[in-house]
Amino acid sequence: MIFGGLLLSSCSTKKDKFINRNWHALNTKYNTLYNGNIAFEQGRQELHANYRDDYWEVLPIERLEVTDEVKLDSEDNNPNFIIAEEKATKAIQKHSMDIKDEERNPQTDEAFLLLGKARYFDQRYIPALESFNYILRKYVESDKLNEATIWREKTNMRLDNPELAIKNLRRMFKFEQLKDQEYADANAVLAQCFINLKAPDTAIQKLKIAQAYTKKNPEKGRYLFIIGQLYNQLGHKDSANYAFDKVIALNRRSPRVYMINAHLKKIQNTEITETNKEGLFEYLTDLEENRENRPFLDKIYRQLAQYHMATQSDSLALVYYNKSLRANTGERKLSALNYRNLADYYFDLDEYKTAGAYYDSTLTNLTVNTKDHRRVQKILDNLEDVITYEDIVQNADSVITLYEMPEAERTAYFEALIAELKRKDEAAAEKEQERANAGFATFAESQGGKENKGKFYFYNITSLGYGKNDFRTRWGERALEDDWRWSNKSRALPSEATGQLVDANNSADTPLTEEQKYSLDYYLEQIPTDVTVIDSLRGERNFANYQLGLIYKEKFKENLLAAGKLERVLAENPEERLILPSKYNLFKIYEETGSALADRMKQDIIRNHSDTRYAEILLNPQAVLEGNTDSPDARYAALYKSYEQQHYLQVITQSQDYINKFTGDPIVPKFEMLKANAIGRLQGFEPFKEALNYVALTYPNNPEGKKAEQMVAEQLPKLAAKEFSPETGSVGKGNWKVVFPFKIKDNKKALDLKKRLEESIKELRYKSLVSIDIYNLEDEFVVVHGFKSKDFALGYAELLKNNRDYRIKDENFVVLSNNYKIIQVHKNLEAYKAQILTPKP
Repeated sequence: MIFGGLLLSSCSTKKDKFINRNWHALNTKYNTLYNGNIAFEQGRQELHANYRDDYWEVLPIERLEVTDEVKLDSEDNNPNFIIAEEKATKAIQKHSMDIKDEERNPQTDEAFLLLGKARYFDQRYIPALESFNYILRKYVESDKLNEATIWREKTNMRLDNPELAIKNLRRMFKFEQLKDQEYADANAVLAQCFINLKAPDTAIQKLKIAQAYTKKNPEKGRYLFIIGQLYNQLGHKDSANYAFDKVIALNRRSPRVYMINAHLKKIQNTEITETNKEGLFEYLTDLEENRENRPFLDKIYRQLAQYHMATQSDSLALVYYNKSLRANTGERKLSALNYRNLADYYFDLDEYKTAGAYYDSTLTNLTVNTKDHRRVQKILDNLEDVITYEDIVQNADSVITLYEMPEAERTAYFEALIAELKRKDEAAAEKEQERANAGFATFAESQGGKENKGKFYFYNITSLGYGKNDFRTRWGERALEDDWRWSNKSRALPSEATGQLVDANNSADTPLTEEQKYSLDYYLEQIPTDVTVIDSLRGERNFANYQLGLIYKEKFKENLLAAGKLERVLAENPEERLILPSKYNLFKIYEETGSALADRMKQDIIRNHSDTRYAEILLNPQAVLEGNTDSPDARYAALYKSYEQQHYLQVITQSQDYINKFTGDPIVPKFEMLKANAIGRLQGFEPFKEALNYVALTYPNNPEGKKAEQMVAEQLPKLAAKEFSPETGSVGKGNWKVVFPFKIKDNKKALDLKKRLEESIKELRYKSLVSIDIYNLEDEFVVVHGFKSKDFALGYAELLKNNRDYRIKDENFVVLSNNYKIIQVHKNLEAYKAQILTPKP
């Protein structure tokens, strides 16, 4: 009874007794705070385990992934930090002894400190700041004041107030006595503040102090590594290597990741010379062969690749770049760097198709909208045309070469190809069988295999699962269908150069059935025999080579490659439209490179094409000055004004003239697009669709071609409907028009009517507009727009007819705006009259 009474009495938080203070202090320390601190440490360890440092940039002092979002509540947070916060809150609520405005429980300040730290790691910085400030304001005698100050300034730094954090920490250094670890932690916070303020030299000094005073070797290794990075940033490589040597000297006392990266940074800081070349190679080889370094082989392989590239061992460099890619465990930046190096290598070798593939892989590993992403995207956009046109040339060459082969030679070629395919398939089948046998042997020795020995394979779930996984590993996801091995089922011809299957429509890697694959007759049957098909391929090849010549000349400044492509165009009996621009661009290349061929090509153009713009340019260079009324840009601007004035027939005919005249000029796709729009306005939906498709297919990698493709996919389906909306009901709401049809030859009458209608609208104070719209080659409409109802539109037409001030008796009809759009798009006025205007019996 007495003991129970004492226990009950000690539970009170309002009595300032020895037993009360100690009972609540013990419960706080060994119950709620103990469990809270365990949850907090588990949460922090989880953060560290999931956090991936970016060693390509200066590391942050603290391993914490920070978002830009300022969080106030605890939703979607780490459950361990939520538990820690709950325990800290419970300790405060149940065990705080605030008597006469003085805290008598010595553990309450630690509860508030845990509360603030849990909120800090949950990135709820404002609530965390409140907790730390409460400690500093309330518990002036606490032994946790310095620690609370350091955490408060870390929070201020996260809230983008580094200047305030520096000011408060300097005041603490001046007035407070700090323990070694507190001194180290405070200087580490200062270092991060100065890094954020772009003051790396001051940050280095603070980090040197922090690493000297910290008792935690992992922190010492990290601080030293960051010191080395900052020295590198300042360009002091010797000082950086001295810091990296200190990291290496820590060896196993610090995480190995710092040591490995310190080794690699030292090598990167060392210029390769004839005297140190062998030593550096041995250094890297030792790192590669050390079994403890296996988790870091991706970076070691990359460094070896860069070493071999610097020592002109290109083939070895390529091997190690690929080994680094295979060893990478998901670090996207490392993959991006490796792919970028490979792309640049092939780009410098003028192997643009291969380079484009690597640039594409680079792009997928870069963060969208970053500077690097935009830079690589620009390179890839330039290469896109090269890849497309090189494919066209390669595929056309393959088909044409087979077509031109003598029959005996063609037969021998396909027989050799079939023999090689059989040899490869047999070798692959043997290898697959070996893998299957090895897999089943492994399974047989496993526990599941021993337990199910003698049972049918498909009755065993474990072995069936093994088989399914093995299939997916080899073949990927395949549909249950004939010829399941092939991902593409279209027909093809084999390429002379590679034996790859290529068809006349430029699709590669085309599958064949097992019977077709080894059939000589099948291959021979696929070769085109129609001369028009071959002529079409030759035309495509010439146009592609011409485009490649321009791209190599203008975008990549590869005059040798450009000249080769353009010379081939002229040698292949091209269309007339490609001859002159090819000659002119060859002249410009020869002139730029100082070739004696320049004058010969110039005289050729002047002599054989004397009445052309190119000859005029060569005879009178002033003709190409910007703003010249005869320039392509000036002519496009003038023609566009004609389009706005609805002179569609003129636009169509002049566009075609300019397309022929300026072939090869970048302005041509713009003329094509303007012509397509004029065709749509004048001739209607189907001709417009055909013209847009032509632009999309002819200029697929040009802005106009892409715009046309987008219009075909998105706008044409919306315009395709021909069904008229019903116009029944005299009070139907909508947008209505009054339309006066005229023949284009009576345009003067239409203009006079337009003027009279505008006067009437002004007098009647309507908000309508009047326009003259071209319908087709013969007809046009004078249209009054903007009536809110059919009755309103009919009333206006009746008023014009009967009012003595107007007496306008020209034929007209009232139409719903949606129906008028259909009439203009599909040129089906007669169908509208028959369906809507003609009364039904």
